Amino acid sequence: MSRPEWLARNGGQDERLLPLVTVVPYAILAVLAVVTIVVKRGDGRSLLIDLGLCAATALWMLCMFTLRPAWWSRAPMMGVFVAGLVVLIGILVLRDPWFGLLTPAGYFYSFGMLPWPWRLPGIAAIALESGVAQADAVPKDSAAGWTAFAAVLGVNAVGMCGLAWWERAADRHNEEREAALEQTREANSRLRATLAENAGLHRQLLVQAREAGVLEERRRMAREIHDTLAQGLIGIVTQLQAAEQAAGVQDRWRAHVAAATRLARDSLAEARRSVDALRPQPLETAGLGEALAGIADYWSALNGVTVEVTTTGTARPMPSEAELTLLRTAQEALANVARHARATAVSLTLGYLGHEVSLDVRDDGRGFETPSAPDGRGRGTSGAGPAAGSGGGYGLKAMRERIEGISGTLRVRSEPGLGTTVSARVPHETAGVGV
Repeated sequence: MSRPEWLARNGGQDERLLPLVTVVPYAILAVLAVVTIVVKRGDGRSLLIDLGLCAATALWMLCMFTLRPAWWSRAPMMGVFVAGLVVLIGILVLRDPWFGLLTPAGYFYSFGMLPWPWRLPGIAAIALESGVAQADAVPKDSAAGWTAFAAVLGVNAVGMCGLAWWERAADRHNEEREAALEQTREANSRLRATLAENAGLHRQLLVQAREAGVLEERRRMAREIHDTLAQGLIGIVTQLQAAEQAAGVQDRWRAHVAAATRLARDSLAEARRSVDALRPQPLETAGLGEALAGIADYWSALNGVTVEVTTTGTARPMPSEAELTLLRTAQEALANVARHARATAVSLTLGYLGHEVSLDVRDDGRGFETPSAPDGRGRGTSGAGPAAGSGGGYGLKAMRERIEGISGTLRVRSEPGLGTTVSARVPHETAGVGV
């Protein structure tokens, strides 16, 4: 720092006060030297001593301060400078009281150059010299005189030291305020950085949400296509193949063609509803139990296999997603029976239990060998074997994704010659939430 402390503390705003320590002291000293010449022009020896002291003081300020701006920030050097100046001013004041007018220069240097707490003794010494000069005319041949002299010294010392204390408190208050402002600036900077980071994360989350939405919609469409178009097309192909085999029997041929036509229309309607993310037609007009009975009757009419539908427990409201999931699970299980089981009887049971809603589809078909599931949820849960459905097991996979998507479980149990059972369980907390 190449400026006085009070300039640095005020951020250079008091640069206009710099002459107080670089020009004014020399001007005061010059005026006092002229006064000394006028007053002591008849006393050659004393005049020379006073002028020599004035020259020494000027030279001391010039060499120790004015020509050494690099020393202004060095507290030890400024301490030596102020101490030497105090000595020189003290000698001048003891010789001639009018040199007390030079004490303001001592105040300038003490306040501006000395760090706390060394500023306090420097100011006190200058104040005592100023008091000595002011009380020079006070008679000191009595107690009253000495009391007045001491009072003048005390007023100067206490007043100037009190001013130093007040100035120090103001400096500390300013320092604390600057520290608080700096902390605020840092906090604002961190806040801006955090906001920018949050904005970046928000953009990333939006991108991820869009990607997740696209992926989920693809999965939904894949399940819906499998549950509607794929099953309908398989049914149509089956009915047309049966019609081809019954070409010689007009009534049977017409029945199979009519069934294929009905399947095509129903599949088209379901495909449109799937694209619009609407509930299946059976759930629009009836509850889950009635809807399951309706698709069972429809499946039985197409495949010529009797389906026994049973509902146990007290029916209660279910979320639309849970109803749709159980309905699609029943459709897929019946489709697997039609394609693979060669069953003569099928039972479909919907159960409203204490803590869950269950759906069981059983057939007396040929069954298949099922490996043990690694997750311990039952036999055949891996989807191996014919009951896994067409498309390389996508049917069972779709069923499981739907059921597990609402926190349920799906199990497939089967043995060769003993039929197959598909069991879905939906927790009461999931199924029992309001519609």
